[in-house]
Amino acid sequence: MPHRPHAFTLIELLVVIAIIAILAAILFPVFASAKNSAKKSVCASNQRQIGQGFLMYASDNDDTYPNNGDPYLWVGKRWRWPVMGYIGAGQKQGDNYSSKSSSPSVFLCPADTLAGTSYDATSYAYSAALYHSPDQVNAMRLRNTIISLNDPGPGATTMSQSTTAVAQPSAKAMLTEWYNSHDFGAGGRIGFWGTLKTGLVPGDDRWQGSRVLVFADGHVKLTKVSRQKPSAEDCPDINLTPDGVLGSDLGD
Repeated sequence: MPHRPHAFTLIELLVVIAIIAILAAILFPVFASAKNSAKKSVCASNQRQIGQGFLMYASDNDDTYPNNGDPYLWVGKRWRWPVMGYIGAGQKQGDNYSSKSSSPSVFLCPADTLAGTSYDATSYAYSAALYHSPDQVNAMRLRNTIISLNDPGPGATTMSQSTTAVAQPSAKAMLTEWYNSHDFGAGGRIGFWGTLKTGLVPGDDRWQGSRVLVFADGHVKLTKVSRQKPSAEDCPDINLTPDGVLGSDLGD
């Protein structure tokens, strides 16, 4: 009699399916964690390169941080142009940098779900405290950074700050991740202010997660939001941390 191949019984099939399901439940979170860690590493590397660009800019400009009189310079579409040549992201053409034949990848975090692919898109924000005086920073509120020109206030004018004026370079943030484009959930990164409420009020999620910060001394660190010192509006906003360059963005 010819040998008949052994077929799986229903019980055996169910056992195999159960084992596969258990392995998937174990491995998928590991893969997701590894993917997120890789994104954080790329994001930190980008910000380290940009931070060095800021410092090189300062060394060529009387040791002052970028300031072109624009109160919105903290926005990525604006601060990028003064420093492009210092991070190898643009070609000098007269007094300006051209985006032609340049790659925007250094400006984009792979975890940024909002930046898109346009050249002006940027995942990071520059601290307005580095082009406003400590007195201005102490008088400013969230709305002053967002609608400075339409609603003139203490932030509508700018004042250059020098690298030597920074009282605590290892604790004063120079660059951070933009808004809530990097949301990995409660345990991961969330953006600049958290979700804004109507009327430019900081959202309830502003103290969740962590973010990569570049400090004035050039070092980069993934920092828990709970470690940041709150602004006058109880918000982890490096633009408005009390005392500007004379203060610290890290709490006790």
